[in-house]
Amino acid sequence: MANAFVAAFEILSFGAIIVLIVLGLGIIASMMGIFNFAQGEFVLLGAYITYLAYAKGLPIWAGMVAAPFLVGALGFVLEALIIRRFYAAPIVAMLGTYALGLIIRESVRGLIGGFYLTVPEPIGGSIDIGTMHISAWRFTIIVITLLVMVGCYLLLSRTSFGLRMRATLENPSLARASGISTPLMYGATFAFGSALAGLAGALIVPVFSLSADLGIRFLIQGFVAVMVGGVGSFIGPVAGAGVIGTLSAALPWIMAPVVADVLVFVLAIAFIKFRPQGLIAGKGV
Repeated sequence: MANAFVAAFEILSFGAIIVLIVLGLGIIASMMGIFNFAQGEFVLLGAYITYLAYAKGLPIWAGMVAAPFLVGALGFVLEALIIRRFYAAPIVAMLGTYALGLIIRESVRGLIGGFYLTVPEPIGGSIDIGTMHISAWRFTIIVITLLVMVGCYLLLSRTSFGLRMRATLENPSLARASGISTPLMYGATFAFGSALAGLAGALIVPVFSLSADLGIRFLIQGFVAVMVGGVGSFIGPVAGAGVIGTLSAALPWIMAPVVADVLVFVLAIAFIKFRPQGLIAGKGV
């Protein structure tokens, strides 16, 4: 019973990490119609900023708070200078984000080399439930993920910013005619999605350590999760992240990790083949 509980907690915590990463990727894909293939590198930047704060003797929390703001600001600048020029050709825009991600990844590699750098957990130790012990930091990640999900939902569905963002998604021409600055909304959307990736990187670096390739695996899983969940809504990518995160964390308990990764992708491809619109189709929150 104890082992089953610990396994369930590990699955839940890994699923929370995937949800964090997919939130930003899904918002950009749903609201802007492009997949940001630099999202994994934005996760990497969030982790690197947190590491820098720790290496400079600052509190780890300082780096974790700064990471989403700095990565979001970078995302806003990159969208304004480069990405918005290619919205008419989504494939070119996606290739552009891939190139940006490659530049970011190799720049970080040049700074840290091929090393794996560690950052201690801000909240160490474990939470004891009877004879069971669960990681206090992984539990914190789950709580933060839930708060971020609720915050994102309320932002998109209950605020004027969310209304303008959804109006831009539904009908850009009508939004412009209504006085909404669609370039500003696209920039803000891309910055918001980038900031969520930076937050994810900041939270997971104590768990997975920092290397230049940190974001690659999560980008692939995030992309698959968005496709499984469905593009066009807030709930769809989150649902896809729950499915992919659960499978990715659960299957290695019963089979070799490499086989588990392959099986997750095979199941995802089969699902997309028979339901290309994803779990939850349609636009809106």
